[in-house]
Amino acid sequence: MTSAAVVRSLSELAQVDRDLLIHPNLHSSVKDRYVMVRGEGCRVWDADGTEYLDATSGGLCVSQVGHGRGEIADVAADQMRELEFFTSFFDFSNDKVLSLAEKLTEIAPGNMKKVFFTSGGSEANETSIKLARLYHARNGAPERTWILSRSWAYHGAGYGSGTLSGILPAHNGIGPLLPNVERLTQADRYHTELYGDQDPTDYLIDELESTIARIGAENIAAMIGEPITMAGGVMFAPTDYWPRVCAVLKRHGILLIADEVVTAFGRTGTWFTSDDLGMEPDILVLAKGITSGYSPLGAVLMTEAVGSAAASAEGFIHGFTYFGNPVSCAVALKNIEIIEREDLPAKAKRAGELLLEKLAPLRELPVVGDIRGRGLMIAIELVKSKITREPLMLPYGEGVDDLMRRDHGVLVRVGGPILSVTPPLVINDEQIDRIVAALTDTLTRLQADGSFSEREA
Repeated sequence: MTSAAVVRSLSELAQVDRDLLIHPNLHSSVKDRYVMVRGEGCRVWDADGTEYLDATSGGLCVSQVGHGRGEIADVAADQMRELEFFTSFFDFSNDKVLSLAEKLTEIAPGNMKKVFFTSGGSEANETSIKLARLYHARNGAPERTWILSRSWAYHGAGYGSGTLSGILPAHNGIGPLLPNVERLTQADRYHTELYGDQDPTDYLIDELESTIARIGAENIAAMIGEPITMAGGVMFAPTDYWPRVCAVLKRHGILLIADEVVTAFGRTGTWFTSDDLGMEPDILVLAKGITSGYSPLGAVLMTEAVGSAAASAEGFIHGFTYFGNPVSCAVALKNIEIIEREDLPAKAKRAGELLLEKLAPLRELPVVGDIRGRGLMIAIELVKSKITREPLMLPYGEGVDDLMRRDHGVLVRVGGPILSVTPPLVINDEQIDRIVAALTDTLTRLQADGSFSEREA
């Protein structure tokens, strides 16, 4: 005999949250809690029934196909009844992990021939570090251990993946970090003041070449990069940046790891952004949109050469318990089927262009330094001065995001000076108009009442 579910109010649940949970990336001064209990399409509801338009894809740029897709839930339930879990370690496997591996290598760009599964992006980037080093070690160059990353990059929350990440506050108090990691200057089309009077790509390539010379190419395993840097500020590189980086790395025998945890599966208007930007990776890291958040999953794709090194006679002595989880793999297959069937990359491209067009008038506000985007990965950067481009820092939970939630029921993500807009790829024109209206009203009001000036002081 089962008892009826106890329905608790938002205030009750929020108190439990404050009492028990340690949240990622939350300052202790923020006391409000938004306890979500239901989702449908681009909308979510909290425990008190308040509806929000989700312009964050689940808060972390995850949900490509939108919330509450019953057909994905059905697939997960069917798979749980059939086989909920059995290991894919050793010589075991399951039909769903094999079908997903076939599908990923079919749709992936370049020469991706082998697949290794994880539970998410951080684990996938931990794996990419080991793969890069192992590749060189098994090809007679064990001294190649250095990994090149970039400032303001985000590659995960693990020990190695966190070290690769260039968001420095995340490193406070947890060192020493993984050795043999070097961070380069971020590629950023907006903040060209970083490069002095030099052409941005020339500056960045010169820095890359000089760094390789200083460390020694014979000591470097790989360089890792996001095609578009998301968490660090939705930064777009000059169009010639990645092809020139690839040419340098190939000349020195250094592998390229493309971190597409955020940018793959249609987010930027194309299936894989690295392919579109000319990255030609040796290792491709995926997560988030691979299941649209319906089940935890990450994947590391690699060339035949990298895969052969990992799968040599000694084997790849590495793996996570839920490698190839049949439920997650079944969910991923259905999610990819939906993205294909509904042509969501093309829809994201069109919706993103419409959003940028409608947001363009906000450029007239003194506080708006830049509005940039590709597909449904859009950022508004706030500045103290359009001339100096000095960023206007906005802590999470204060100001823009709070007003957007409270007054307009629209969820956007705030990180430092960046307001990012990354809704599910199924967003419609009416919802786009609602996001634009909320951003326009909120930014205009804060500009008019002097709130931004107070923040500058």
